[in-house]
Amino acid sequence: MPELRDLRSVVVLAEELHFGRAAARLGISASALSRRVRAVEAELGVVLFERTSRTVELTEAGRELATRLPAALRQLDRALAAARWHSDGGWQV
Repeated sequence: MPELRDLRSVVVLAEELHFGRAAARLGISASALSRRVRAVEAELGVVLFERTSRTVELTEAGRELATRLPAALRQLDRALAAARWHSDGGWQV
């Protein structure tokens, strides 16, 4: 299973389609972003981005993941927040 931070990195790169801008948004280097994306691709066994020295484009698999992944990550964030809220006892009056 890919790491959550790596999946979030894929979403940002899919939005930016530029390693430098995506890396800046994530607060990491472009090479670190590239490693994260390669890790997700290796884990899934698919190429998500076509890269050249000048462009980054989504593959069909990348487009599918980029369409579905943001909603899945938002749902996961809500579930984790709810778990934290309940572990803190919820609202105390």
